[in-house]
Amino acid sequence: MSQAKNDPIDPFEARERERLRKRKLSEVASQDSALFRLLGSSLAPYKKWLAVSMVLMLGTSALNAVPPYLLQQAIDGPIARGEVDALIQISLLYGGTAIGLFVLTFAFNWFLQQAGQRALADLRTKLFNHILRQDHGFLTGTSTGDLVARLTNDIDQLNAVLSTSIVVVLVEGVTLLVIVVVMFAVNWRLALLALAVLPIVALTTRYFRARIRRSSSGERTAQARISSFLNEHIHGMTVVQLFNREHESEEEFESYNKTYRDALVELRWHSAVFLSVQEVLAAIGLGLILYGGGQGVLAGWATLGTLVAFVQYTERAFTPVLRLSQEYNSLQVALGAAERIHSMLSKVPQVVSPPDPLPIPAIRGDIEYEDVHFWYVPDEPVLRGVNLKIAAGQTVAVVGATGAGKSSLVSLLARQYDPTEGRVLLDGTDIRRFKLDELRRAVAVVPQDPICLEGTIRHNIALFRDDLSDDVIREAAEFSNAATFIEELPGTYDFKVLPNGENLSQGQRQLLSLARALALCPDGVLILDEATSSIDTATEALLQEALERVLSTRTSLVIAHRLSTVRNADRIIVMEKGRVVEDGNHQTLLARNGYYARLHRHQLLSEAEKEAEAEESSPVAAD
Repeated sequence: MSQAKNDPIDPFEARERERLRKRKLSEVASQDSALFRLLGSSLAPYKKWLAVSMVLMLGTSALNAVPPYLLQQAIDGPIARGEVDALIQISLLYGGTAIGLFVLTFAFNWFLQQAGQRALADLRTKLFNHILRQDHGFLTGTSTGDLVARLTNDIDQLNAVLSTSIVVVLVEGVTLLVIVVVMFAVNWRLALLALAVLPIVALTTRYFRARIRRSSSGERTAQARISSFLNEHIHGMTVVQLFNREHESEEEFESYNKTYRDALVELRWHSAVFLSVQEVLAAIGLGLILYGGGQGVLAGWATLGTLVAFVQYTERAFTPVLRLSQEYNSLQVALGAAERIHSMLSKVPQVVSPPDPLPIPAIRGDIEYEDVHFWYVPDEPVLRGVNLKIAAGQTVAVVGATGAGKSSLVSLLARQYDPTEGRVLLDGTDIRRFKLDELRRAVAVVPQDPICLEGTIRHNIALFRDDLSDDVIREAAEFSNAATFIEELPGTYDFKVLPNGENLSQGQRQLLSLARALALCPDGVLILDEATSSIDTATEALLQEALERVLSTRTSLVIAHRLSTVRNADRIIVMEKGRVVEDGNHQTLLARNGYYARLHRHQLLSEAEKEAEAEESSPVAAD
């Protein structure tokens, strides 16, 4: 066993350890530089405010060294000689210094906060705008809680740094430097005694730095998971209650909460030990100056006033260290927050406008898919060599089993994603040559789960665009049959819609979504993704009537599971495993007796079985 202990370390293992150590140091340096880059770029427009605050900070730091010096002069001068008049003068100077410190500190904080709060407001706007421009893949692959945490919690952590920590770091850091210079200028022997423990302070700071950083990162990760969990469950509380999942949700939340609690406890423990060690080292430093300085007074190389002044100098030298230590945790949390914000701002959208976009002329509506391949995950294709031409003005239904590639096919047309291979053309031009905003004004999408925003009916149709007149909004509502229910609401178009349309039915939200598409894209291509699913019979009749009018005026792609809703389509595209397997109208496809005919028979059988079950369970049948 002893021989094993004496065995030399394997060179490969040693190199691996050194590589991991350097990587950890690199990660820490990356977070530090991320914070400085982020704050630097955000504060750059307000450099005049910062310049004024820096000048005031230097004045504050210089004045901090004056009171101990005045105390030394008072003890060694007027007090030792009994000169009361001179003592009064020093006392007035002392009071004036205190007033000056108050004024300079207030002014420094005011100018710094003016710059800091404006910079954070700009950063919050920049981050939100960056998220707005991200592609659909990023938005669907990132949890809502994580995005909200970046915009709220992480920005708040930077706000805490600019409001408190950065003030402490700047003022106390410069104050420490000024006091050290003054101490050596007054008495270098006492200065060496007073600062003897500072190297130990630096070593303990370095030791605890990585541990606090790691604990802070774990705490923020745990908090983001809780935020995501709460966001998901609060929005889905109805499902949780209807399916009696309260107990399972309680246990799951307890698990997340325990992880968050443990991370907080670990972080607080490291912070508490760190602060306690710093307090002990400060006490040791003060003890050294009292002992050594007392010996100096007795030996004659220091005066009593100098010793008293150095006691204050030492306290003022360690006060910045202790305050910096107290803010260290906040700084570490802010470093992690800055790194996450910087990382999100570094995300490059995969779907962007071309550098030299072509203008979109008047839309005819010719659509073509040329050998289109697409996958979300490499080597797991969703679309496999799709070739498809759709003439202007046609209504084309896309049907197939779940996972056949229907939604992926139409999402490429609106450039929610780009094809992995191949091209999608609109009126003969690759849609990647158009500006994104112009393309999406030419291709309107009515999603399966319609989105409503908090605001009036009018604002939900116009999406808060001021250039749409009331006449355009009302015309779109009437054309889509949304006016039927809107005019029955209190306030009609000024009716207040709750977030997510909670005070509207699913069918009403769907009609509103169709009216929005017509108002914002009156002449373009229309995509309907399961627009008639999950709505009541009466609303479905209204929607079908509206769709007959709408679809006759433009090129339309309609995704549908219920084949009864697409019988009148000009063409029906049947998809299976990412390929177009059949193409024709309803009667033609039934006559072929292929995949579509099997789907049709299966749905007819299912509907017949449901009707039979309904008849058996009705009161008349029971009688």
